Amino acid sequence: MITPLMLTGRSTDHLVTLSGQHRLQFNATKAFLALQQQATKAGFKLMPASSFRDFNRQLAIWNGKFEGTRPVLDAQSQPMDIHALSEGERCIAILKWSALPGASRHHWGTEIDIYDPFRLPEGQSLQLEPWEYENGGYFAELNEWLTENMSAYDFYRPFTHKESDIAYEPWHISYWPLSHEASLAYTPDILKSVLEEENIYGKQWLLANLDEIFTRYIVLPE
Repeated sequence: MITPLMLTGRSTDHLVTLSGQHRLQFNATKAFLALQQQATKAGFKLMPASSFRDFNRQLAIWNGKFEGTRPVLDAQSQPMDIHALSEGERCIAILKWSALPGASRHHWGTEIDIYDPFRLPEGQSLQLEPWEYENGGYFAELNEWLTENMSAYDFYRPFTHKESDIAYEPWHISYWPLSHEASLAYTPDILKSVLEEENIYGKQWLLANLDEIFTRYIVLPE
């Protein structure tokens, strides 16, 4: 059973190595390797750009964006002036693209950001932005292939619901049998304890608006 420390990225006891520095839960690893093998047969080099991300890594991303040392993007993927925003506005802007430390699905060992390095033009760095995966993008064909084939391996895309306050992420796939279990185990009390215990910028506003944050950015339709 997944524990609160695993759910919040503060334990790695639930993980095995996928490849290199990438880690997932055991069954998610097996499923992704099978999906990867099938993708190879279809002419794609399906590779992880990101998999497990621990609490400290997510904290650095969040706090960097909050203080303006990392870019914060608007709904059109354009940089925002974070210094012009109130504490609450900063949190909402960051939550569009980045999860709270301790509340990222990448903590669970069930999530993978994917791409095909062979289809990335020489000299071009991976952006992980929607246009790369849409019609005319480098990974459009891979995206279509995943749409048709990933469910056979129990993967789905959690960040593609138009009614969600979270940005559209076609590159992010989730191993449903384990991520569903994790989502049921993750509670507002777990999020509250993380906010109270850790040095997360904007924590006072986040604690004051915890129920709204949990509903809009933690609980996702499946």
